[in-house]
Amino acid sequence: MDSSSSVFVLLLTAVAFANAPFLTRRVFGFFGTGEKSLGARLGELVVAYCLVGGIGLLLEHTAGQIFPQGWEFYAITGTLFVTLAFPGFVFRYLLKRHD
Repeated sequence: MDSSSSVFVLLLTAVAFANAPFLTRRVFGFFGTGEKSLGARLGELVVAYCLVGGIGLLLEHTAGQIFPQGWEFYAITGTLFVTLAFPGFVFRYLLKRHD
C-alpha cells in the first residue's frame, strides 16, 4: 500500500471511529443496551483515538521508519479527532427528534 492510500485509509478509519461512540447506545458497540452517559462516550472517544493512533503507527511502520513525536503532535491529532467526532455529537445531542 503506498503512502497516499494509507493516509486515505487512516482518515476514513478516524472518521468512523470518532463518530462510533455517538451513533450507538452500546459500550464499544458490544456491551449493554441502556443509554450511555456523555462521560462514557468521551471515554470511548479516548480509546478510539488510541486505536486509530495504533493503526497509524502500524501503517507508518510498514512504510518505513517510525519517527518520534512530541507532545505537539498528540495535541494536534487529538483536536483533529475531536473535530472529526463533531457530526456524531450533533446527531446525538443537538438534533431535535420528532418521535
